[in-house]
Amino acid sequence: MKTLLKFLPLIALAAMTSCKHNEVTDDAVAFRMSDTMLSRCKFADVKTEIVNNELRLFGKITADNSKLAQVNPVVGGSVQQINVELGDYVRAGQILAVISSSEVAEFQKQKMDAMNDVATAEKGLQVARDLFQGKLNTEKDVASAERELEKAKAEMNRMNEVYKIYHLKGGSIYNILAPISGFIVSKNINQNEQLRADMDTPLFSIAEINEVWALANVTESDISKVQLGYNADVKTLSFPDNVYHGKVDKIFNAIDPETKSMKIRVKLPNEDFRLKPEMNATVTLRFSENRELSTVPTSAVIFDKSKYWVMVFKDRNNIETRQVEVYRQLDDVTYISAGLKDDEKVITQGGILIYDALND
Repeated sequence: MKTLLKFLPLIALAAMTSCKHNEVTDDAVAFRMSDTMLSRCKFADVKTEIVNNELRLFGKITADNSKLAQVNPVVGGSVQQINVELGDYVRAGQILAVISSSEVAEFQKQKMDAMNDVATAEKGLQVARDLFQGKLNTEKDVASAERELEKAKAEMNRMNEVYKIYHLKGGSIYNILAPISGFIVSKNINQNEQLRADMDTPLFSIAEINEVWALANVTESDISKVQLGYNADVKTLSFPDNVYHGKVDKIFNAIDPETKSMKIRVKLPNEDFRLKPEMNATVTLRFSENRELSTVPTSAVIFDKSKYWVMVFKDRNNIETRQVEVYRQLDDVTYISAGLKDDEKVITQGGILIYDALND
């Protein structure tokens, strides 16, 4: 009996040790990823890549200045007819509006006078030559008649050029024609309106928009970050799911005194004509920094308790909740400055469920 009492403490210690060992073992296998959960998760390897940066700017869509035509009134008169509306597509030479103009009537009178003067001068020259052959006048008289004919023809040529430039036909009607093919992007003319030839505001603005510009404002603090050739992604409020790709091809090295910003230009293809002048746009510039960091998909990063975490996957029985230091997060990639090594595997889909299971 004494011998049994002597070994009781040792037996109790062994029992306690055995219990603790079982507790550790139970904890070690407390979480095991099932086959179903494993099939629903996605994984990615940690990689070292050059750090990319992005700068988000705001601006608007504009027409290419080299493909924009302003239609101004060249004669005064009354608007008789308007054939197009804002947003219509027109072809070069199409009649936009019809004006009844006294100035056009005056041009017709001047042309008729010029034609009569040419006919009179031709007859006068013929008479002078006939008289000279009959020795009834001198060579000086013939030369004078020739000069009168040249002067009349010059005036006739001038009137023909006026008719050609203004596309005049006859009478008092003046047709306003489209100088280029494109869309009507502005219209400042109304039925029965009285127009003056010295008006500063264009009656119509026509733009070819198969290629447009995105003009973005760069604040003074970001000017040093912008360079020619940067890749640019452009989105609009009208089509938020459509991303248009281009490059910064022009930096306007001047500060707008009203916006206190500098403008940059991105040319964009617009074959479907979805992008319209004056649309608001978001321009995201993407460029590289001169450094490398570990990267993971942004979907792998969990923000909780004011810290960033990732779920490091080793096997279905060994998943670690790892705190990381985030250097920068972009839409689809996150740069990690501390906490991960290359070729480690992280969970990119389903990680939040495992995080809750392990840490709640």
